[in-house]
Amino acid sequence: MSVIAQEHVRGSNVFKDLSADDEDWQPTEIESLCMNCYQNGTTRLLLTKIPFFKEIIVSSFSCDQCRWSNTEIQSAGRIQEQGVRYTLRVSSKADLNREVVKMDSATTRIPELDFEIPPFTQKGALSTVEGLLDRAVAGLEQDQEARREADPEVADKIQVFLQKLKSLKSAEEAFTLVIEDPSGNSFVENPSAPLKDEALTVSWFRRSPREEKQLGLRADDEPDEDTAPPPGDDLETMRGEVLVFNTNCPECNAPASTNMKLVQIPHFKEAVIMATNCDVCGHRTNEVKSGGATEEKGTRITLRITSPSDMTRDLLKSETCAVLIPELDFELGMAALCGKFTTVEGLLTDIKDLVVAKNPFVGGDSGDASRVDKIQEFGRKIDDVVAGRTEVHLVLDDPAGNSYLENVYVPEADPEMTVETYERTFEQNEDLGLNDMKTENYQDDN
Repeated sequence: MSVIAQEHVRGSNVFKDLSADDEDWQPTEIESLCMNCYQNGTTRLLLTKIPFFKEIIVSSFSCDQCRWSNTEIQSAGRIQEQGVRYTLRVSSKADLNREVVKMDSATTRIPELDFEIPPFTQKGALSTVEGLLDRAVAGLEQDQEARREADPEVADKIQVFLQKLKSLKSAEEAFTLVIEDPSGNSFVENPSAPLKDEALTVSWFRRSPREEKQLGLRADDEPDEDTAPPPGDDLETMRGEVLVFNTNCPECNAPASTNMKLVQIPHFKEAVIMATNCDVCGHRTNEVKSGGATEEKGTRITLRITSPSDMTRDLLKSETCAVLIPELDFELGMAALCGKFTTVEGLLTDIKDLVVAKNPFVGGDSGDASRVDKIQEFGRKIDDVVAGRTEVHLVLDDPAGNSYLENVYVPEADPEMTVETYERTFEQNEDLGLNDMKTENYQDDN
């Protein structure tokens, strides 16, 4: 591996914050080797953030000697705990302009054309839906001349397919775009955020052992079967004391420590609380995971918030739980927030932070005014709910049945809260890793 000399890096920091006020700021430039002519070229690095998503590194290489260029993106964060699957129904020109982050580990499918781009066959890209189509067309067209000489019949078939692929850019006929990424780092824009996107379905799934090997999370010679957790005294040890184990900070990757404790939630079940503190960058995370198995049925808890006193109710939101506020047309999908044991006010505050405070395009002039106003208005509505000025329904929909909301009237029934159980759908079982059948086979048969 070559070492980048300090004098080859122009700029005080490789990862600089984006700022509309800094007119002199430019992407960091690094002198690097051209893999086409093996002369020196220039790589430009830009760290940016996708709204309602996460940080990415945009890398652009150009060589003045042979004019070769290459652009790709990489995730600036870690591999997520679950894979993600985006299913977009493209029916208009506006859908073609949606921003898309497709990591190199993602599979792209268009079921109507029986078309698939396998993982690790393309570099990661920051583009649009139309840009993905253009990239697929360019990839198929580049070897057409050689195909016509070697096998004209195959070339003619590919040419017919290329016309079908190009016709999708007109948006005259609706089609489905599926991006499935086991790393969890791909993204498709929701232009209606923070409202639910009716054309876009986002689901999460557990990675298979084969996908973990592809991502480097499991050794190639490691058996596919997961080893059973050690029984017996270990569980009693977790109940009796706080366990500390070494890990790495998810922000700066410096060595850190994680504290873990198994606690009993009254009138519910056990949960594992984990807290990580980084002494280097100051980053802190608190996460809760259910200590029990997946329940036989899903659970939907609905609370009618009528007064500020409801803000103090204890709440356990598992990592598989979706949060809905129907009066605000708001829906937060499972895994958008990590599992946490908090209060109703704490959950609403986390939602506001996620949608408003942590959105890089709310401040400054980097976003359009209508979107900024809509997001800020949503934040004010959340404030009204917390202050008791607005009555809404808070819905915790957990297909794993591992979420909980305190009944303050116990042992009597809570007049403001309803708890329903329901049978999971095939897709929900697939997201929870409970199905043996592959999702794509199910979709093909239906």
